[in-house]
Amino acid sequence: MTLDPIHVENIARLAYGIAGDVDTTDHDDLAEGVWREWLPELRRDGRVVIEPVDAHERRRAPIDDAALTDRPFETVHGLDSGTINPTTFKNGLVVDVAHAAMASAPTDLDLHRDRTIVATVHAGDSTADFDDEWRERDDGHTRQRVLHAPRVNRYAEGVVHALALYLAEGTHALDHADEVDDLLVLDGPIYPKELFTWDDRNPELGALAREAKPRAVVEKYVRLVERFVERDVPLAGFVKNPSSGTVVRALARKGVEPPWPDDTALFTRLLERREGGGGGAFAGEGDARGGRGDRVDDELTFTTWFRSRGGADATMAADGDALGIERELDPELYEPAFMVVYDPRTDVTYKLEAPYAFARDEGVRERLTRQVLADVATTRGPPEAVGKADELARISATEKAALRRKFEERFDSDQQATYDDRRWGKEPY
Repeated sequence: MTLDPIHVENIARLAYGIAGDVDTTDHDDLAEGVWREWLPELRRDGRVVIEPVDAHERRRAPIDDAALTDRPFETVHGLDSGTINPTTFKNGLVVDVAHAAMASAPTDLDLHRDRTIVATVHAGDSTADFDDEWRERDDGHTRQRVLHAPRVNRYAEGVVHALALYLAEGTHALDHADEVDDLLVLDGPIYPKELFTWDDRNPELGALAREAKPRAVVEKYVRLVERFVERDVPLAGFVKNPSSGTVVRALARKGVEPPWPDDTALFTRLLERREGGGGGAFAGEGDARGGRGDRVDDELTFTTWFRSRGGADATMAADGDALGIERELDPELYEPAFMVVYDPRTDVTYKLEAPYAFARDEGVRERLTRQVLADVATTRGPPEAVGKADELARISATEKAALRRKFEERFDSDQQATYDDRRWGKEPY
């Protein structure tokens, strides 16, 4: 049954009471204060967690000019990994399967054929052992293996998902690193940060992250950075849905009440421009306020680069321990650096990451910035190579259902169904 018109109206009236208690002008002023006074050297517990690599500025780029500019990288490779999502079976097994692919712009069909597939299994039976060696299929174009996940009492679905996803992605990236001549862009962060956040969720997960198998997954990304530094080929990560909370958490610990749920909301506030002051000023500049006037949408807006050592990035900071993994380069070269890009046409904010080994070079930063601005201006989304990799690696809903049925047949065990599966039609009930 749908809502009656009176119900819709009554719900809408709730917005009036909420809006009356929110002063967006204060938000603009606070955002500007954070930008000018805090971000040039943001500290948490006396430790610098965010600082500019060089200049500390917000900049603009006319969208038409950015789209038409010459790309600084002749070829760009993108890499992504997709999964069927964790699936629990009645026999006690929890399984996820990840499928990684690399794409290039311009297109390289032979490269697009290559895949890396990982099935990760969690079993309640301590005597079970599903570990397998890497095997080749499809005339050597596919590498695949089964990984037996370490046992956990909780979060089994999250564990199998993260290990499958990152092992497939990291392995595929390393195997094809030498085929990248100009630039590799991962679909997502440059490190498996989901594993780095396990410490925050549960002590058991924090201990698990330091076990051999999770560390081996993380080590692939450490070696990937080293391989690209050795070859002097930039490596980056395009984060479509950034969710870091390093800045807002640091502010909260200092007694400042941030009105933003995460750093992305803060940067969106800082980069969005509205008519009404200075020809479309940034929040806090001139008389422009985020709550007045139409959004100015003829220019991409973006920040200069920052080094990040807080939150999930603390693991790979120079003073972090990288989960005990040996780093062959100066530890600070592994630190993540980032810039933020805002597209007013879609009202979406993106983050571009790169290891400090590349971001410390002004010329590389400038080329990466121009490349991502040109790509976002053209695609209204991720770079073309990343979009292609996403299409190659994505497993459709129909394919997921078919693969799960294959597992049911092989295990001679049904999936553990939930009411939501039936209610929302996720699977045939």
